[in-house]
Amino acid sequence: MAEIPYKIYLSENEIPHAWHNVRAVMKDKPEPFLNPETFKPSTRDELCNVFCEELVDQELNVTDEYIEIPEEIRSFYKMYRPAPIVRAYNLEKLLDTPAHIYYKFEGNNTSGSHKLNSAAAQIYYAKKQGLTSVTTETGAGQWGTALSMACAYYGLDLTVYMVKGSAELKPHRKAVMQTYGADVIHSPSDTTEVGRKILEQFPGTSGSLGCAISEAIETALKTPNCKYVLGSVLNHVLMHQSIIGLEAKTALDKYGVQPDIVIGCAGGGSNLGGLISPYMADKIRGKNDIEFIAVEPASCPSLTRGFYEFDYGDTGRTTPLMKMYTLGHGFIPASNHAGGLRYHGMNTTLSKLYHDGYMTAKSYVQTDIFDAAVQFARCEGTLPAPESSHAIRAAIDEALKCKETGETKTILFGLTGTGYFDMTAYTNFLNKNMGDYIPTDDDLKKGYDSLPKIQ
Repeated sequence: MAEIPYKIYLSENEIPHAWHNVRAVMKDKPEPFLNPETFKPSTRDELCNVFCEELVDQELNVTDEYIEIPEEIRSFYKMYRPAPIVRAYNLEKLLDTPAHIYYKFEGNNTSGSHKLNSAAAQIYYAKKQGLTSVTTETGAGQWGTALSMACAYYGLDLTVYMVKGSAELKPHRKAVMQTYGADVIHSPSDTTEVGRKILEQFPGTSGSLGCAISEAIETALKTPNCKYVLGSVLNHVLMHQSIIGLEAKTALDKYGVQPDIVIGCAGGGSNLGGLISPYMADKIRGKNDIEFIAVEPASCPSLTRGFYEFDYGDTGRTTPLMKMYTLGHGFIPASNHAGGLRYHGMNTTLSKLYHDGYMTAKSYVQTDIFDAAVQFARCEGTLPAPESSHAIRAAIDEALKCKETGETKTILFGLTGTGYFDMTAYTNFLNKNMGDYIPTDDDLKKGYDSLPKIQ
């Protein structure tokens, strides 16, 4: 076998021609969305009130394993894809581990993250439908940045509700979005009814993704020729992100490399789901025995401490009910540097796979995350985003286990983006001004108590 280079690049022609829909392979499908008034499965027409028609069709598709990527989207992808697989030789040396560590790097575009993979697709379909504007939410800002880039490319107006805590920590993210023409509003805000109610109920709150989603949906419903688009959580977003896993598998297959462990950070679930998608399909078919690990912040532990229940996807209770691991739509996490991982629930497909034992999950406090981020930056030369650093922390721990046991395991993790907009967080960590927060059972109970009662 040829020696594996530091970076494995695919050719432009090897950008996947179809997204992978892992739900088509699952023996037991995720539960359908429910109408919160009737408790019956949400219909296509109901979902199309909020979302683009083509995206609703993808959301409801549980039969087709592959869905063709339109050539216009593949042309957009060619501006920054394919993205490399990197062998972390320097990290392996630093850890003195027999493990082989690889990461899929998704930060080589202006948004600095994987989010552009779905933003390009969603805005293409919005434009095709004849829409003139869209609304969205963003946490750490990667999704808002990616969507502003796509809207500028396709010529649509964009309103972004950015979680207040993140917006205050990352003012330059807002500037990038505005550079691409987006209108950015701190959430919760006084521009919507739901925002005003949240501000009244939680004065001084730093906000949450659930709050921002509610505001974005309300604005979309009140704006002519406008729809709401979401950067994670939903299954069509996870499917768009499968381009990550498809490229990773194609690149590693060229060198006969099969991961033993695949790790991804988990907020709403899109990057993790995209990375594991083709490998998970093979596991379901009995073709591998890969260990899949979802890594989340201890401050917002939907998988490790949440309930598998039907819940709203937003604080204002405007979405359908989704069967997922959730802390309750009323849970508002403490302000911290987990950024885009501060969502109360988890994608329904990943929740089902986790519930059925196909995945495991772990959580970390943020000082442990930044310790791993600094280690990685100093030896691998890339400053990782705080979100990605959750996966790095878990990969380091798994590699150190190999050092103890002498096993030579192959570890693949997702480096979803860069941390150059997160220097306030890095400064706080380096100056030892960063604290850790783990919600108490009483804190979590407030969220659990908000779970809807299904009749």
